[in-house]
Order: sequence, then C-alpha cells, then structure tokens
Amino acid sequence: MNAPTMDRRTHGERRTSVRGHQRSAMSALDYLAMALLIVGGLNWAMVGLFDVDMVATVFGSGSPATRILYVAVGLAALYSIYTTAKMAGSKRP
Repeated sequence: MNAPTMDRRTHGERRTSVRGHQRSAMSALDYLAMALLIVGGLNWAMVGLFDVDMVATVFGSGSPATRILYVAVGLAALYSIYTTAKMAGSKRP
C-alpha cells in the first residue's frame, strides 16, 4: 500500500507567509522590533536571575541612552502587539 508522502521540495519558503498570491517577508522594522524585544527580554532575565540591569550597567543608570533604549523596547512591544493582531485578523475568512 502506497501512502502519500509529504515532500519538502513541494512546500514554499518557510520564512515568508503567503497571502493570496502575494508573498510578504519580514521588513526591516520587524527585525528591529525583534532585536529590541530580545535585548529587553535578556535584560529582564538578568534582572530576575542575578539582580543585574545590563542596560543600566552599560549606559549608566538613569542616563538618557538607557531611557531611550527602554522606551524603544516598549515601542517594539507595542508594534509587536499590533502586528500580531493584524496577522490574526488577516487569517479570518
């Protein structure tokens, strides 16, 4: 009995999503938001595990650079919420 097989060569590129006939890849803004969220997540892990704020250690506690980075991470989180809601809404028929 010959069972149908799933050949990997028949599947499209995994890094892009197919919407209708149009492919959309991650934009530079998506990659920037992801990088900022990774930095923020790792910083919070260091705070939780070792009580060390690496961002404040590198840029100085309360410095303008530290505050700008914290705001950028927060904006990246808001952008990710927006893109997640947009992706969830586009999959509905």
